[in-house]
Amino acid sequence: MTINPADLLPLATQAVSIAGRIVKTKLPGTVTAKGDRDMATEVDYAAEQAVREFLSRETPEIAFLGEEEGVTGRGGSGLMWALDPLDGTANFLHGIPLCGVSLGLLQDDEPVLGVVELPFHSTRYAAATGHGATVDGQPIRCGEASALDQAIVSIGDYAVGDGAQPKNRSRLALTGLLASRVQRMRMFGSAAIDLVWVAEGRTDACVMLSNKPWDTAAGVLIAREAGAATVDSDGTPHTMAARATIAASPKILNELMALIDEAARHSNIGGGLSN
Repeated sequence: MTINPADLLPLATQAVSIAGRIVKTKLPGTVTAKGDRDMATEVDYAAEQAVREFLSRETPEIAFLGEEEGVTGRGGSGLMWALDPLDGTANFLHGIPLCGVSLGLLQDDEPVLGVVELPFHSTRYAAATGHGATVDGQPIRCGEASALDQAIVSIGDYAVGDGAQPKNRSRLALTGLLASRVQRMRMFGSAAIDLVWVAEGRTDACVMLSNKPWDTAAGVLIAREAGAATVDSDGTPHTMAARATIAASPKILNELMALIDEAARHSNIGGGLSN
């Protein structure tokens, strides 16, 4: 049976709503350490379990990847759901309302459907390949900044854990270069927010020198369908195998990529832009 990803948008929306209610109504509970300054709350696990159970029942032919529990199901469709049940856990723990539920549908390392809900903003973004992007059902387009000095650019979190120091050399170099060129910089602490706010034109670009499918699958598609350029650190089209996640208004992409290249050279480590 051939599955049209766009037909699954109502189901994906329902799944994200299930997780969003859990995020909005439950306290963090016990915090589990996953690594150096990396943690998950009871809400992360509860939201993922609820969505996993719902989608395994409704779409048993589609495999499922969740940030907290990994892959379940093999299916026969060649499709895979990718869920971050609570993107921005550190924000959530500290009562900062910048976090979201991110659900993407992947086909051969490419997102073909995405839904992001920001529970504390009562806002939902959605897209399917070839169908455009929406916020709360209304079409959205990325901004039209034509130069970096007109642009608000968000950056992803700095690295933690093993190997963080060399990774952060390139991140810090890029931060310095951007600070000298862009109108303003921001760090929201949520990849999903970084991407959907580019899609909506709230910001003009985002740069994350990392790429995890559960973090980026939905947001990358939403940004792309809203007209943003979505690329890897070398300028090639973004896929789930990319090393970095960059989304930008097309008019400023070349200028932005030049700064990313310069930051890599300044950091003096050839692999400085890897996850």
